Amino acid sequence: MILTGGAKYYDGSTTYGGYSDIMVADEHFVVRIPDNLPLDGAAPLLCAGVTTYSPLRYFGLDKPGMHVGVVGVGGLGHVAVKFAKAMGVKVTVISTSPNKKKEAIENLGADSFLVSRDNGQMQAATGTMDGIIDTVSAAHPLLPLLGLLKTNGKLVLVGVPAKPLELPVFPLISGRKIVAGSTVGGLKETQEMIDFAGKHNITANVEVIPIDYVNTAMERLIKADVRYRFVIDIANTLKSSS
Repeated sequence: MILTGGAKYYDGSTTYGGYSDIMVADEHFVVRIPDNLPLDGAAPLLCAGVTTYSPLRYFGLDKPGMHVGVVGVGGLGHVAVKFAKAMGVKVTVISTSPNKKKEAIENLGADSFLVSRDNGQMQAATGTMDGIIDTVSAAHPLLPLLGLLKTNGKLVLVGVPAKPLELPVFPLISGRKIVAGSTVGGLKETQEMIDFAGKHNITANVEVIPIDYVNTAMERLIKADVRYRFVIDIANTLKSSS
């Protein structure tokens, strides 16, 4: 396998992925972007989009009328909300930050919002969700999330915390619940996802930047200062080295 970015090509040269001005690829590994989707808003869907679309489909959390929680309102979480809503699912955003409620409900279309640090809110929502997509990459407790699930509920982790999370077993066996993981998807599913996005006009919320802003963007990423993905305008800002 040769990754499109940060890998060695057959001739020993490095692949530069999205930092390239031009790329040649086998037709089997190319995704067609629907004409109605802007390229800047569609680009992050090839990562964050399929990462959240795939578990919704695979774990059967895509049935109209179901109740799905989305933990975290970031690059992954905001597109998870959009896809789940387009599937006809009731969506509750779960966050440690109360000030994200307006963004989640008014801008992203979530049905409700839970502050995970508010024991009263969490208690009131006990046993109400068919599944949860957990997009958080920071260390956080799983026990409160398991409590939100119905019997046979599914907690799917798509974030990548640096340290192992603690998994209490009794809440799993007492409710026949599942904790699973998922990441991106294959080409067939990625094409399915982008076609679904085209049909429902789903794009990522992006900030388009010139190539010479990359270092500043990286500093802002560390501070989580982006809503919600940076997209580099390579075509208009990458200068020729010749």
